[in-house]
Amino acid sequence: MTFPAEPFRIKAVETVAILDRTERENKLAEAGYNTFLLSSKDAYFDLLTDSRTSSISARQWANMMFRDHGDSITDKVCPLEQTIRELYGFKHVIATQKSRSAESLLSMLTIEHGQRVLGNTCSASHRFHIENQGGGFVDVIADQAYQTELNIPFKGNIDLDKLAQQIEDHGADNIAYIRLSATVNGVGGQAVSLENIRAVSQIAKQNQILLFVEATHCVENAFFIQEQELGYAEMPIEQIVLEMLSYADGCVINGSNKECMVSSGGILCFNDEALFYEASDLIMLYSGMPTSIDQDTQAMLQGMRKAIATGFRDSIRHDYIEHRVKQVRYLGEKLKSAGVPIVEPVGGHAVFLDAKRYCQHLSLEQLPAQSLAASLYLHTGIRAMERGVVSAGKPEEHTLETVRLTIPRRVYTYSHMDEIAERVADHYQNREQIQGLVFSYEPKWLRFFNARFEPI
Repeated sequence: MTFPAEPFRIKAVETVAILDRTERENKLAEAGYNTFLLSSKDAYFDLLTDSRTSSISARQWANMMFRDHGDSITDKVCPLEQTIRELYGFKHVIATQKSRSAESLLSMLTIEHGQRVLGNTCSASHRFHIENQGGGFVDVIADQAYQTELNIPFKGNIDLDKLAQQIEDHGADNIAYIRLSATVNGVGGQAVSLENIRAVSQIAKQNQILLFVEATHCVENAFFIQEQELGYAEMPIEQIVLEMLSYADGCVINGSNKECMVSSGGILCFNDEALFYEASDLIMLYSGMPTSIDQDTQAMLQGMRKAIATGFRDSIRHDYIEHRVKQVRYLGEKLKSAGVPIVEPVGGHAVFLDAKRYCQHLSLEQLPAQSLAASLYLHTGIRAMERGVVSAGKPEEHTLETVRLTIPRRVYTYSHMDEIAERVADHYQNREQIQGLVFSYEPKWLRFFNARFEPI
């Protein structure tokens, strides 16, 4: 397989920390063995997340410096809304401060007490907002998604029989909406086929149920469709993205350095005008009118939105997304060839270590994924993220136990991937030394952020 060179030039650099083992041991103990509580500056390779970690292009910096001191930002057409309508095809666009704000708005608008949301897994934050409105989430992803060694395309597909059975058992009126992630972060960044998206849309329309796409990694999903689904090899990425989202009633996008490659923000999109106006009214309750802030702040926000729009356009270019996906795949192939157990196939934004196979000497009660993430930092200087029972909040039938090595956009090179693979492979050879952890402090919500642990 050919791995393309970086389609960019590097013109600004950051010196990385090289702490010795004793220093890392002290830092880890101070953080309660939670890699989320470590500082990025204390990591040799920071692979915790692709949120707020990517490099901003020269064009984005130029747009962020732009200042247009008009009377009101509401008097001008915002390029962000124009860009989303053009690239993603939705009629109405609402920019929010965080993606969690978009998730909260969607839940408030659509969920009545006792209703269910069906989908191919759900992030911890989105699940909280669903449950906070009195609803519940039901996972209807295909069973293959939980077979980590099974290397087949489109393991993120919704199981159509499970979906139909839930609707039949509980009634369409008791389904608030269908949440379709593309790609599916919760099971290793697995893609969803266009055939599956069309079929889910058909079931939704037949039952008059809304369909919303979690579209944060939808460009990566489009690349997998182009590469692996019959009939799409010659279709441009832009057209595949438009077709994917044309079957949905709206979408949620995490803007924190994902496809738009800036440090903050979320996007909520609708085709329904009534939902859009209701969401706009709710925004006023929590954020106020845009004109209520001073002109300097208005100008700054306008510059940020232009930078986000530029990021969206950059991310959909074929040379960018091909390098993005294949750099991650390169790391996955290196780890696999060294015998390190990973989730297969490799997704588009991260390589997921299979902690159950990696740490076979640890029981689930000893939190193998959290223990692996802590041990990986201690022994290699790599900061990674637990994606297992700690993140899930409660063990479920098919909960995967993984550690995510997330690759920031336009930050690391192939030589970095070589070094990461070598360090992880060396660590795997000494895996029996990984010590289990237990909670010393367990938050009520989103516990992977602030939880603390101690060695058993």
